[in-house]
Amino acid sequence: MIQKVEEGPIPEFTIKDGILKFRNRLCVPNNPELRKELLKESHDSVLTTHPGSTKMYQDLKSHFWWSGMKRDIAEYVARCLTFQKLKVEHQKSGGLLQPLPILVWKWDHITMDFVVGMPRTQRHHDAIWVIVD
Repeated sequence: MIQKVEEGPIPEFTIKDGILKFRNRLCVPNNPELRKELLKESHDSVLTTHPGSTKMYQDLKSHFWWSGMKRDIAEYVARCLTFQKLKVEHQKSGGLLQPLPILVWKWDHITMDFVVGMPRTQRHHDAIWVIVD
């Protein structure tokens, strides 16, 4: 890739002091051991809090780039035993819902609740407000 960039400009790729960069991020060579070590250090280090794939990708992409980086991160985190134990589908549910009695008059009895911890929306909301008449 360095040779291609030296022969003619390739958008978003630069060479500075012999180092190939993509959008000012260090290009990591196609070396599985090196990439695995970067992933391990970013995920398992005592300086991190065992991030999920999204957080880990955001942290790594500020400094590094390689083709298929997002996929490699997702696969690495999915293989993590700690992550597998903490996945939502492995946790116990809150229990069965209790039916409410049907009242005669509308708005005679109102209950409200917030459901939090939902997947974030595009506006970064993670809760819904539930109103039951």
